[in-house]
Amino acid sequence: MNDLNILDRSPVFDDIINGIAPQVNFTVNETEYHMAHYLTDDIYPKWTTFIQSIRLPQGKTHSLFAKTQESVRKDVERAFGVLKARFSVVKNPSKLCDKEKIANNMRACIIIHNMIVEDERSSFTRYDEFEFQEREDVDSFSVNRPSILGNTIDRRTSVRNRQTHQ
Repeated sequence: MNDLNILDRSPVFDDIINGIAPQVNFTVNETEYHMAHYLTDDIYPKWTTFIQSIRLPQGKTHSLFAKTQESVRKDVERAFGVLKARFSVVKNPSKLCDKEKIANNMRACIIIHNMIVEDERSSFTRYDEFEFQEREDVDSFSVNRPSILGNTIDRRTSVRNRQTHQ
């Protein structure tokens, strides 16, 4: 199977389609968006939820966007590369069918990796205790559950909308 066949069968958008994803609202260039976005490269389709880099950026704004997006995407790829190098459960295809178990395995690998990094540090690092104190103004979100099949189909269609970024 190639990446696009896997994407078509992927549960990655299930929360959006089922109406249980956190509501995301923001405006860019006077255009309102209502879904979270994934940073991708050119192989992915031009869906609402995918933001692809600008191939030949013109001007400072487009250049900054392309440079920042590429930097973030490389950071994510590098992080997964580190986890793959350290844990075979991340490197190899999962034999688990349950998404929750796969997510728990990933969390465990990240936690263990962070513990190893912390243990390997040779000197004490200073940190600001304020960063770790709980805030009173914690952000909240609401979940809208689908009431009928039509809502689910509408959300699935909106995820794959190719007109959003034109």
